[in-house]
Amino acid sequence: MKKALFPGSFDPITLGHYDIIQRGLSLFDHLVVAIGENSEKNTALA
Repeated sequence: MKKALFPGSFDPITLGHYDIIQRGLSLFDHLVVAIGENSEKNTALA
């Protein structure tokens, strides 16, 4: 079983992020999208 981890803050999520996720789904049996928070980053929600 091939597994992959795609970590990021995804703030905001972009079409590029979505494209990588779609490609990963076709390449791996299990894909984890790990959403983290970077307190030093100016976010779209701030």
